[in-house]
Amino acid sequence: MPELPEVETTCRGIRPHVQGQRIRAVQVYNRHLRWPVPASLPRQLIGHTLIDVTRRAKYLLFQFDNGTLILHLGMSGSLRISDGQQAAEKHEHVEITLDSGECLRLRDPRRFGAVLWTRKDPLQHKLLKDLGPEPLGDTCTGAYLYGKSRGRKGAIRDFLMNTKIVAGIGNIYANEALFHAGIRPQRAAGSISQARYLQLVTAIRSTLKKAIRAGGTTLRDFRNSQGQPGYFQQTLHVYGRTGEPCTACGTPVRGLRLGQRSAFFCPHCQT
Repeated sequence: MPELPEVETTCRGIRPHVQGQRIRAVQVYNRHLRWPVPASLPRQLIGHTLIDVTRRAKYLLFQFDNGTLILHLGMSGSLRISDGQQAAEKHEHVEITLDSGECLRLRDPRRFGAVLWTRKDPLQHKLLKDLGPEPLGDTCTGAYLYGKSRGRKGAIRDFLMNTKIVAGIGNIYANEALFHAGIRPQRAAGSISQARYLQLVTAIRSTLKKAIRAGGTTLRDFRNSQGQPGYFQQTLHVYGRTGEPCTACGTPVRGLRLGQRSAFFCPHCQT
């Protein structure tokens, strides 16, 4: 699934192509995504100007002069810029043609993505209004996470993945940040001291920023707006490396199941 770094990479890659562009045409080849693509979408977009594209958690917000297109990439989605000369491929479900002649295409083989429209404040949309602070933002601090964790017996990995606590930290990056902070993913969130939460916030920010610079992580089929893979997978320390030597101490990495998701840690470096 495209996580926060992949979505941020997509956002940064697309912005120069779409910012300030007037919409010439809209084609919806398949409305049946996670929620039906609004039938009115062509009418809402054609002739209007795309002011900017931003990210909130794992959502992309396309801000038009008459409303906002909310887009989620789902499990396997990607957005790509095309010169408009080639016909849409099988899994490219939505195509937006810009005045420049370029096309923005949503590719989503599993169709778990979403394309929604609102004329209201997008941050008050039901999908976004209850999200926690951005992990790279100023309000996500060690003190904030420490306060939210008090009394919680659940695993710290799952605590970090709770979007109402902090928005957008997926499984890959939660595991990697916990490694850098020296905290085992199965530790109870409420048992961790404020000092260690300060270390954890630093590790979260560092991990996400490195992943963004690397263009994200390609574990299945993520591609950026130019169709290129992300390369952060080449620098993973624990995620998906069960039995392989820890990059810091050489101890074999261990894997376990937390809830319905896999977790990974070094039994020597993480306590």
